[in-house]
Amino acid sequence: MRNKLITLIEEQEKLKAGNLTKTQSELIKMPMERTIPKIEIGDTIDVHTWIELGEKGRTQSFSGTVIAKKGEGTREMITVRRIVQGEGVERVFPIHSPKISKIEVKRGGVVRRAKLYYLRDRVGKATRLREKK
Repeated sequence: MRNKLITLIEEQEKLKAGNLTKTQSELIKMPMERTIPKIEIGDTIDVHTWIELGEKGRTQSFSGTVIAKKGEGTREMITVRRIVQGEGVERVFPIHSPKISKIEVKRGGVVRRAKLYYLRDRVGKATRLREKK
């Protein structure tokens, strides 16, 4: 019992040297079960999320333009923006969440910025981005 406890403490100290706990480092190194397409800023995508409705559930699609990416590895998040009835709606999705069943890239956009926050001020046709060839 004492030897196991000592080895666990030593492992924790080694992992803390890298500022990660054992579970975090294992999650980051784990291979992903599903394939995720390469998502770039400016892409128009469909994100299919699983919605729980009591005992039942269904898949709901959110379609929009990727305006921001942050994080890396299993912590990667994307911000998707779309216009609904003249009002801008933004959602932040963790890419590797089990609630996300599928991500489809509809079209690529040509951009020259890392974050497209300037699209928040634009309305109508001004929100369109040129398409990648």
